[in-house]
Amino acid sequence: MFTGIITGVGRIAAVHDLGSSLPEGQRQADARFGRRVTVEAPTGYLNDVGTGDSIALNGACMTVTQLDTANGRFCVDISAESLDKTAGLADAGPVNLEKALRAHDRLGGHIVSGHVDGIGQVTHFAPVGESWELRIMAPAMLGKYLAYKGSITVNGVSLTVNSVTDGVKGCEVSINLIPHTVENTALHKLEPGSRVNLEIDLIARYVERMLGSVVRPQKDNS
Repeated sequence: MFTGIITGVGRIAAVHDLGSSLPEGQRQADARFGRRVTVEAPTGYLNDVGTGDSIALNGACMTVTQLDTANGRFCVDISAESLDKTAGLADAGPVNLEKALRAHDRLGGHIVSGHVDGIGQVTHFAPVGESWELRIMAPAMLGKYLAYKGSITVNGVSLTVNSVTDGVKGCEVSINLIPHTVENTALHKLEPGSRVNLEIDLIARYVERMLGSVVRPQKDNS
């Protein structure tokens, strides 16, 4: 479990195709393999991390499979399925990092599971006064979970929705980013056309399920 409050900005330094280490015949039999991703973390970030711990990369919960604390690096193995359902985890570049929530930690953002619900596309990103306006086109299927002043996670960052516009191409949300968020996350690298990982509010998911359920009366066979 996470909060959407980024605790460090790392960098994907290397990506290894897990299928390349298999026998040639096996590689030809299945072209879809996962990736082993090596991430460089900020100085001291890994001091309290152990192998098997969970760290969210751009909002996707991953398990630390290899740890090199001395050099500030760790590895995660990402399955082909996860790569297909996320964005920005198989290419070199900056990534938002968040360690798993501990029981005594403050819940500074909102409840985040680290499971990506869909991939959105940035339609607008520009300064407005001292802040920045970020607009994202979310898949239409996520539109019912998005609401004015509701929460959404973008590349692992807990953000507040300022407006929602439903359209033919999907649901566009507008978000205001304060300078602190832009400066202390990898969101400043976004530009129109960028693909981003989205996670909807967990509470909205349960509310939709409860309201959408139809309770059928039990048939009396007496």
